[in-house]
Amino acid sequence: MIFFYLICHIITWAVFIYFAANTLYLFVMALFGRLTRARKYIIQSEKHRIAVLIPSFREDQVIVDTALQTREHDYPGSRFTITVIADKLKPETMQMLKQIPVNVLEVNLGMKSRSLHAALESPEIRDSEIVMILDADNIMAPGCLEKVNAAFHAGIKAMQCHRTAKNKNSEVALLDAMSEEINTNLFRRGPALAGLSATPNGSGMAFDTTLIRDIFSSREILENPGEDREIDMQLIQRKIKMEFLDDAFIYDEKVATAGVFEKQRIRWLEAQVNHVRRFFDGDMKTGQKTIVFINKFFQNLLLPRVLTLVVFSIIMVILLIQHLFQLPLIRPVFVVWASMMGLYLLTLLISIPRIFYSTKTLWAMSRLPLLMFAMMRAVLQMKKKRREFIHTPKTFVESQKPKA
Repeated sequence: MIFFYLICHIITWAVFIYFAANTLYLFVMALFGRLTRARKYIIQSEKHRIAVLIPSFREDQVIVDTALQTREHDYPGSRFTITVIADKLKPETMQMLKQIPVNVLEVNLGMKSRSLHAALESPEIRDSEIVMILDADNIMAPGCLEKVNAAFHAGIKAMQCHRTAKNKNSEVALLDAMSEEINTNLFRRGPALAGLSATPNGSGMAFDTTLIRDIFSSREILENPGEDREIDMQLIQRKIKMEFLDDAFIYDEKVATAGVFEKQRIRWLEAQVNHVRRFFDGDMKTGQKTIVFINKFFQNLLLPRVLTLVVFSIIMVILLIQHLFQLPLIRPVFVVWASMMGLYLLTLLISIPRIFYSTKTLWAMSRLPLLMFAMMRAVLQMKKKRREFIHTPKTFVESQKPKA
């Protein structure tokens, strides 16, 4: 019995140290994100040519609205082009897109990275200096491309715009919107203001054209359904930091149901696991031994928040059982665990914008156990070497542009 308790203590101490390190790191990033003034770049009279690329895989319900609103963006029309990369869109959708008009590149590739590679090799972007990548549901807020252009003038080669919720039309969508803002503070705003590198979102990203063409020519990204994480790896290799443009908003559709949430998290979890291994590949040696490399590696070791809450809930139940039956199962003592969990919750509260502090959010929190269950299901459905893209359908269309 003594041996059993010793093993329990070793395991629980290891778990505590892991979560304590995670919590302290996130708390520091949260403070950087909230207490440090965001950088702003001066709007320039010279307008660089920008190619806006919108990969669309079976997104017939939203892509026409996205293309229309992108075409109406307030950047000078002669200085930016729009290319919709149409993968398995309906013929009637294709016809509507061509009438807007936007460039339409038809592909049958089934993977976002390969679709973007095809577009980056097309003549439409040949004269562009900047490439902006949007998802099929993304809407750029007024002034977005102006701010991208201003940052490019300042020498920034890779930048992530501020993605924020386009819809909060269900409790799940509201929680997903809040999660997006927490991620923004912890992994984009905070690290960028700490002098590190923001994490790519997967959309709302802008790059120097030569740089992004080079990245999307790599074998690693063309065989990878988690292209945003591979972009991160490629930037590390090139010792290029990604800037975060806090005031350049991209409106993004949030998942409205637990089912779509589960599918999306399967894709994210698999990408995270795969990219932990990528840090040890031979081609990553050029980026090692830098603070950015170490920071990115540590970020990839963090558990997703919902899974962290699942683990904390299990530990609290065990602590309660330990107290009731006087069993010395878990170390350290309850007050130490409670303090660490309290700091973790404080970190999340610091990162949540004030707009979410409402009774509507409290009501939405009742759906959190359902999402925790969906996250556990997602873990069980992970595949080691998935090559197909897990499609999460987008359906929310808003005829008027959201307000910044």
